[in-house]
Amino acid sequence: MAKQYDVLFRLLLIGDSGVGKTCLLCRFTDNEFHSSHISTIGVDFKMKTIEVDGIKVRIQIWDTAGQERYQTITKQYYRRAQGIFLVYDISSERSYQHIMKWVSDVDEYAPEGVQKILIGNKADEEQKRQVGREQGQQLAKEYGMDFYETSACTNLNIKESFTRLTELVLQAHRKELEGLRTRASNELALTELEEEEGKPEGPANSSKTCWC
Repeated sequence: MAKQYDVLFRLLLIGDSGVGKTCLLCRFTDNEFHSSHISTIGVDFKMKTIEVDGIKVRIQIWDTAGQERYQTITKQYYRRAQGIFLVYDISSERSYQHIMKWVSDVDEYAPEGVQKILIGNKADEEQKRQVGREQGQQLAKEYGMDFYETSACTNLNIKESFTRLTELVLQAHRKELEGLRTRASNELALTELEEEEGKPEGPANSSKTCWC
């Protein structure tokens, strides 16, 4: 039976309450959009498997509550994240200004070398825009992050942003990835040898790497 995935790691969505983190998650994992969502309580997560550069990546995506009263809970999830989306709402200057605070939290609680992408969400609400695209690009540049304006409503840059963060995490774990490819190659060679010798194959012990 084919392996379901090769590697597993965790991505985190953080940002103020109401910026659309849950909508981003639902659009990416289920291709669904609901205009009204009850605010996330504490944390929630969904899973999705994508293929990047021939590697099957199982992503565990955690959606965190933005309200201050849940911060003690949500900060515990920073420590095991390999990639983090910092999300603001382009129609909320306040949520944009608060990115500085969220970056500070990441620096304090997330592991060194965690990959980050800045997201300006709700790009479909152009008539309500309070934060220019150039402002988002400049802020991302200051923090050394990639930047995307997204819309869960119109599906703008959803797949692109999640795929990009996945690529960044894979690049950051290049050594582990090369080891994975070597093992996969060795397993294939061994399987071919067994088939040539007419030996029955044993249980499939597919090698998976977890970076949670």
